Amino acid sequence: QHLFSSSHYAAGYYVYMWAQVLDADVFAAFEESGNVFDPDVASKARQYIYSSGNTEAPDELFRSFRGRDPDIKFLLEKLGLANN
Repeated sequence: QHLFSSSHYAAGYYVYMWAQVLDADVFAAFEESGNVFDPDVASKARQYIYSSGNTEAPDELFRSFRGRDPDIKFLLEKLGLANN
């Protein structure tokens, strides 16, 4: 059986790509602040993403951090597939 013919591979790949979407979007929050080491953005990321664990649904935690749903445009820009 071919590796790509399994639905397990597709599900794993989707999760990996979705994690990249979230990563790029969160990093964009730091870039938008003008300082990728911005302590206020870092504090907010710590509060809503890293230390919240399973206290709320992950999509709600992301919305609390960014104020909106995740946007794929940041990953597309990172991969050179969209204009900045």
